[in-house]
Amino acid sequence: MLILVINVLYVLIALAMIALILMQRGAGAQAGSGFGGGASATVFGARGASNFLSKSTKWLAIAFFGISLGMAWYATHKAVKPQGPALQDLGVMAEVPAAPAQAGGAVPAAPAPQQQAPASTVPAAPAPPSE
Repeated sequence: MLILVINVLYVLIALAMIALILMQRGAGAQAGSGFGGGASATVFGARGASNFLSKSTKWLAIAFFGISLGMAWYATHKAVKPQGPALQDLGVMAEVPAAPAQAGGAVPAAPAPQQQAPASTVPAAPAPPSE
């Protein structure tokens, strides 16, 4: 149940990060005005104080990577526990019966060839007209 809640939170954080990143302006958003507008020093340079969008994006990214690392740690530590053959989920192969063991580990002989298949029931093509 806890893993389900963490997965839902993970997806919601990812969607919120996508939305916040798309709402922000890039560093080169004013590049057109920079060439001849007198503001070329700040086009790709340092920005002023962070606004709400960049701060919230930072904290969402920290939470996203933290949950990612936590889920990876959980998955690897859960996988370390050995499962017995009865506990393994074989899916469709669980319904297949086990083959009987041969004496001495020999490969069973091929079955005897069957009689020749009956003649085809498809009618023969008509003969071409003679000239």
